[in-house]
Amino acid sequence: MTAQITISGLPGIPEVAAGDDLATIIADAALAPGGPGLLDGDILVVTSKIVSKAEGRVVAMSRDDAIAAETVRVVARRGATTISETRHGLVMAAAGVDESNTAPGTVVLLPEDPDESARRLRKALRGRLGVSVGVLVTDTMGRPWRAGQTDTAVGAAGVRPVRDHRGEQDAFGNTLEVTMAAVADEIAAAGDLVKSKALQLPVALVRGLSALVTDDDGPGARALVRVASEDMFRLGAADVLPARRTVRSFTTEPVDPAAVARAIEAALTAPAPHHSEPWRFVIVSSAAARARLLDAMHDAWVADLRGDGFTEEQIARRTRRGLPLRDAPLIVVPCLELAAAHAYPDSRRSQAERDMFTVSMGAAVQNFLVALAVENLGSAWISSTLFCQDLAASALDLPPGWRPMGTVAIGHPAAAPPARPPRNPDTFTITR
Repeated sequence: MTAQITISGLPGIPEVAAGDDLATIIADAALAPGGPGLLDGDILVVTSKIVSKAEGRVVAMSRDDAIAAETVRVVARRGATTISETRHGLVMAAAGVDESNTAPGTVVLLPEDPDESARRLRKALRGRLGVSVGVLVTDTMGRPWRAGQTDTAVGAAGVRPVRDHRGEQDAFGNTLEVTMAAVADEIAAAGDLVKSKALQLPVALVRGLSALVTDDDGPGARALVRVASEDMFRLGAADVLPARRTVRSFTTEPVDPAAVARAIEAALTAPAPHHSEPWRFVIVSSAAARARLLDAMHDAWVADLRGDGFTEEQIARRTRRGLPLRDAPLIVVPCLELAAAHAYPDSRRSQAERDMFTVSMGAAVQNFLVALAVENLGSAWISSTLFCQDLAASALDLPPGWRPMGTVAIGHPAAAPPARPPRNPDTFTITR
């Protein structure tokens, strides 16, 4: 690769409107007197807004409505700012909706398929000028943990989007294992240094990187979107609570004890009465302890059901609900400890006191389940031990005063859970 790279803004780009031939506009600007021309191996860095305008992606719609229409997942909200995932897989502010440099009452959306837009533009330039160039379609994004924005590639054609250095050796002979350079984003950011919204310079020409320009169109900028299974930061602030799902089928992969410890640490942030700490957790890791607990619970459950008049078939069907506790790689029993509860002479206040602690325990369990989901672990809270607290405490040889409050099955989900059914909060809300 050449040691010299030149980046220049392409002047002479007029205001673009729906139906305009963007290839002709760019070719005319490049070939105008004093222009840089276009050579094999050049890379054009094109602001997505002019691509969107040429493709008719300017709509008469409020910004908020446009963001909602373009969003497939809200990642985070703070004040008026919404970070969204678009149908392209991009995570960005306002789902890429832009209301600058467009008529009042209208907004500009991202191209429907930025990679396809880049491919069409590249093909048209090759047909018109006979040159093989790379094309990047770019948009501005913020970056987590970094102030400010930079341009990144949302569409690409004829440009290798990633340079994979894994397996190469550095100057000291060390084998590189994780180094992958997002060169399409690097080029997009470099191009933005010479582009300007105010001066109508929406296209930059990069020369000197012909080694990155490919004969075929390549995988496009979609190759830069990290797949969900490899994304350590996929859960945005708005995703965390809905990520908690009841999982009843697990793989045999063992559960990392450190992940469970972190989830318990999160559980301990729950509110509690009287500045107390009434939460306890029993990690049932041994097969003997699990069998002792579940066998005793099963026998007690069957006895209760028979006493209620259920048939053996009905009993078998109901007790199958406890299978996740037997099949999960790990189970944890949350317990409530009431030593800090105040004593009252009347039943009304005594019941209210117990209810306060029970609500606190529920908050701790919810924290625990959500934290497990953040750790990419599935869980199912099963209430069985509530119906036989003394028996469960005895089977686990718990300290005096530890009251089991259900049992949590934990493991790696065997399958993705079904979509969560929508719930309208108005159905569960009244205002006084």
